[in-house]
Amino acid sequence: MRHAFGGPKHDPLLLAPYLFQATRHLGVIPTVNPAASLPYTAARQFATLQHLSGDRLGLNVVTDTGSARHFGDAPPLGHDAAYDRAEEWLSALRALWHSWGDGALVRDVASGVYADGTKLDAVRHRGAHFSFDGPLNAIPFERGEPVIASPGGSGRGLAFAGANSDIQLALAPLREESVRAYVAKIRDAARERGRDPGDVKIMFAVQPVIVSSVDEADRLVAASSAPSDETLRTIAQRQSSDLETDLTALDLDAPLPAELFAEHVSQGSLRRLTGDRDVATTTLRVHLSALARLGRLSDGSGFVGTADEFADLVEQLGLWGGDGVLLWGDLHPVTVHRTLDDLVPILRRRGLLRREYTGQGLRADLHAF
Repeated sequence: MRHAFGGPKHDPLLLAPYLFQATRHLGVIPTVNPAASLPYTAARQFATLQHLSGDRLGLNVVTDTGSARHFGDAPPLGHDAAYDRAEEWLSALRALWHSWGDGALVRDVASGVYADGTKLDAVRHRGAHFSFDGPLNAIPFERGEPVIASPGGSGRGLAFAGANSDIQLALAPLREESVRAYVAKIRDAARERGRDPGDVKIMFAVQPVIVSSVDEADRLVAASSAPSDETLRTIAQRQSSDLETDLTALDLDAPLPAELFAEHVSQGSLRRLTGDRDVATTTLRVHLSALARLGRLSDGSGFVGTADEFADLVEQLGLWGGDGVLLWGDLHPVTVHRTLDDLVPILRRRGLLRREYTGQGLRADLHAF
């Protein structure tokens, strides 16, 4: 909170309508946690946004168990059990969304009949985690339910994606062998659940640093090899937010104290900080310097490069089986400028970025390109 890393921040679901109002074609996919919303309330809220947006809503379903304490979930579920709850939650939402059967919506002005209640499914759900009665008091979708996205690289997370997701946000080393192996796992998981493997679009998360020239890229990479204490403190601030632990108060030249991190801290965040280094003997300076160090797109050592070099990576990911990229990182005017003015024209010239939209919503756009 002191440095405004990770907070304060508004609820993404309530920000979505403003983004829908400001755009015409883009899909908006807020992150939601099944632990935070009961199925009936969630189904109604998401159905409302799907209608208001012209079918441009998606949901990024996460199962972060560390957040459970905020939602009154005590004791929190284990990793796999949280995915079990998410599957039940999503199945319940879909049952409610489809509780209006064919022909239920009449809308006959002459007879004064709006709906045929005999064609509604009561949806009496009694599950391991949720219990409620339907049907949903929102009219059925015209072009299908919201798109479902999910992150998570564990075996259980990949199985969840194969069974439920339209988009898998992939976190994997961007090398041919690892990308192909990741894609194969998602495709196999979809087949095992009776789905067409092509129904899951796999988008790899990338945080590029797009610069104007090769010389600028080389200069940034060289400068990052010897980060200043000020740079390390800024990285420590950012990591403190992710790890919910104040690293800025620690000695840069001492190892991390034993039992520093609480049990609820994300193990993935810890691995990003420490890598495969020996935590007992490695100083905090070494950990932070590794995060500060940049690499070049051109040789595969990192993500600093020109727009053309980044387009090469996107094209390569497509050849290896990926369907696209998720660009993430700090939203800065320079980043936006270089993405829209430099990168987009190159991607379009190479046929890697759409020029037109279907006008039929996010799901149609997702499968039309």
